[in-house]
Amino acid sequence: MPLDNTNLISQDAVVSPISMLYEWESKIPDALYMQQPIDGVYKTFTWAETMNQARRVAAALVAKEYPKGSKIAILSKNCAEWIISDIGISMAGHVSVPIFSTAGKDTIQYVLEHAECPLVFIGKLDDYQAAVDAIPESVETVGFPYKGIDLENSWDTFTQIEPMAASPIPDMNDIMTIIYTSGSTGQPKGVVHTYQTVAWAARNSLNELNVNDKDRIMSYLPLAHITERVLVELASFYAATSMCFVESLDTFTRDVKHCEPTLFISVPRLWTKFQMGVLAKLPQKKLSFLLSVPIIGKKVAKKVRNELGLGSCRLWASGSAPLAPATILWFNKIGINISEGWGMTENCAYGTSSVPFRLDKVGSIGKAYNGVDIRIAEDGEIQVKSPCNMIGYYKEQEKTSGVFTNDGYLRTGDKGEIDSEGYVKITGRLKDIFKTEKGKYVAPAPIEAKIMENSIVEQVCVTGTNLPQPIALLVLSQDALKQEKAINEQSLQATLETVNASLESHQKLDRIVVFRDEWSIENDLLTPTLKVKRHVIEDKFKDIILGQYSESVVWQH
Repeated sequence: MPLDNTNLISQDAVVSPISMLYEWESKIPDALYMQQPIDGVYKTFTWAETMNQARRVAAALVAKEYPKGSKIAILSKNCAEWIISDIGISMAGHVSVPIFSTAGKDTIQYVLEHAECPLVFIGKLDDYQAAVDAIPESVETVGFPYKGIDLENSWDTFTQIEPMAASPIPDMNDIMTIIYTSGSTGQPKGVVHTYQTVAWAARNSLNELNVNDKDRIMSYLPLAHITERVLVELASFYAATSMCFVESLDTFTRDVKHCEPTLFISVPRLWTKFQMGVLAKLPQKKLSFLLSVPIIGKKVAKKVRNELGLGSCRLWASGSAPLAPATILWFNKIGINISEGWGMTENCAYGTSSVPFRLDKVGSIGKAYNGVDIRIAEDGEIQVKSPCNMIGYYKEQEKTSGVFTNDGYLRTGDKGEIDSEGYVKITGRLKDIFKTEKGKYVAPAPIEAKIMENSIVEQVCVTGTNLPQPIALLVLSQDALKQEKAINEQSLQATLETVNASLESHQKLDRIVVFRDEWSIENDLLTPTLKVKRHVIEDKFKDIILGQYSESVVWQH
């Protein structure tokens, strides 16, 4: 029977997430909270064990005698200690500053210096040594308890202290966290959120998504990102949901199957990889036939869901970037209804949701959450006002003033439209809209969505500033690369013709350019949340973009 926590998540009052932790520590100390895989063995953390360690972290930080409100950084992939450190930072009266585990040297140094962090917790990283080398000598380091992490302070040494006995509750107007956004250009901006802004979004998400303590969720998207932080970590503080982590990319499927999540949030690129994984074992023609057979079709769909580890799931979601409608429809046929949502770091990732799923609204990002006011400005920009809007950019008053309208709405930079039922559709980014040589404006996002309907395409960027016609730059999926070039070229040619038939004359694509290497975080062509860095790509591949070609499908050499 779910915990009776309705009074704690009412719309009338915001309860501190820290006070909720004390609640579970007292009422359900032995209930399972987290599972952390280490060498294939799942280490468990009850609420009591979690809070005991968090109290030790808090005590150790207090012993450092940092000024109240000091900024403490966390640089690690998701793990139990990430959550524990975050709690301990709050209890000690400080501000947590998460850094993406994929951040490069310049970003790590910039964040630590800009936020003036005296200490950083470090965990599992793909390039551990490079990250450690980037940390200034003035910043103290504490290593999480995983193989290969060797720092001046080990986790065991740091937490070898009497747990904090007091149960302090921060003021709701205090700053809880500064999240540095992974912008596609320039240095990241530090988005400042208070306990009030974060708590409002996390608490109300439970009402919107019907979450309770019987739910299980995977935490694998970066906790340094606002969506995972609010809708997974902070929401778990309110609903007492249990949480599972992933040991590595290689063990992802194993860990998902072990968790059997009831809630599963992902991003477009990963949903596409799941789809390709299914089709690698069961070709589309055979899958379509089996799904069309009564009774057998339902059994096949269930088996596919179980193989993905999503057999117990009741809610699937996607965010960060648009998911191709064709992909959503494909998953719908195997009983996975992916609801898209939209939000920003600046509004706690709490803007719109398409829960409950509606097939006739595929392609939209859903309706505004209760308490969120969305409007479309004269230039088509989506603007949003809610209690979870940030209080500003850290040390950036001018940028803060520029991002809010005079009447308090957040300028999102997204262009969109709202239908008669309140469903919002994004039609592009204002700054991504470009002008061709003919003086015509083109919004790339809708064209990119059409191209992504071809399952062999994994990444795409439509560009065309000062070109006679737009062009599409793209990367093929790994499965497509195993096919003969002629087959792929035929498929892309058909896509080009189909897409162009649906576009106005000034939008029609002149050609498709297929890139040899994938765009990644490592080569700086994707943000940490897997968004394409459009302007970086346009600058880096300027010669290819401006080249003269006779073919409509061009292969990069």
